[in-house]
Amino acid sequence: MPSIIFMGTPAFSVPILEGLLQAGYKILAVITQPDRKVGRKQVLQQTPVKEAAVKHNLLVLQPEKLSGSPELDQAIALAPDLIVTAAYGQFLPTRFLEAAKIAAINVHGSLLPKYRGGAPIQYSIINGDAETGITIMEMVKAMDAGDMYASATLPLTRQDDTGSVFEQLSLIGRDLLLDTLPSIIDGSAVKTPQDPDLVTFSPNITKEQEHLDIHLTANQLDNWVRGLRPDVGGYVFFNQQRTKLWDIIPMEQTTTLEPGQIVAIDKNQLLIAAGEGTVFAVNELQPAGKAKQPIKAFLNGAGKQLEAGQQVITDEIK
Repeated sequence: MPSIIFMGTPAFSVPILEGLLQAGYKILAVITQPDRKVGRKQVLQQTPVKEAAVKHNLLVLQPEKLSGSPELDQAIALAPDLIVTAAYGQFLPTRFLEAAKIAAINVHGSLLPKYRGGAPIQYSIINGDAETGITIMEMVKAMDAGDMYASATLPLTRQDDTGSVFEQLSLIGRDLLLDTLPSIIDGSAVKTPQDPDLVTFSPNITKEQEHLDIHLTANQLDNWVRGLRPDVGGYVFFNQQRTKLWDIIPMEQTTTLEPGQIVAIDKNQLLIAAGEGTVFAVNELQPAGKAKQPIKAFLNGAGKQLEAGQQVITDEIK
């Protein structure tokens, strides 16, 4: 079987790596991001791909930056037939891409040429798209600009968030890659250039974008909440306290109240005005320094200080 250098970092990449192993491909090395300290206690944590690679006794390389690193020279010296990337998280030097005897291939989480970049799944949800998908593409120096070998589509629902779509697309990407690789290897695969007029980008989500804009409509806010869930979480300033909204539901009713004012409240429900007279219900939230709370538990503690018409969400802390 052809030899492969595999590159990936998050959980999205793991089924793809394990699929290649199960199919009998020879994995020469796995390149992933360095271990990082996470959480309040700053515990050093391996990437999900490293954990999988170690389990299979594979060579793991973790350069802080691949370009110019000793690990780059080590990888090139392995002379792989194929380089396969899936959400690795760094640009790859041209001389590394050219080290692949057959091809350098990327498993990208969008229907290219839409959403080139590092956060395609997030933007498909944030923008309220009806579908997303996977593209198997040839890697070139420009970001996600290579010719396309194959694609597969996944419908999106209002129950989906970034976490659920990541899980679904990782399996779709695994299967599509395994179906496509034989034709790439034997040279019969047909490549389709991307239409430059249809190119859009999905840069990584910034810290500023995590602050939810209460002037958006309820549907748009819901898209942002689900697009930032589960890893990041979008926040608002609720009664002058930074509070993450983990689950909201757009309502059919409308209101004349200003965005951020309470439309209705009882012991089980909190309805808040959003942009253009729309309304949403809060299902789950997380005040700073506290655990996530279902709305009933939150109102049991904080509800006595809240009333209809009150401005509880503001653009900033005053």
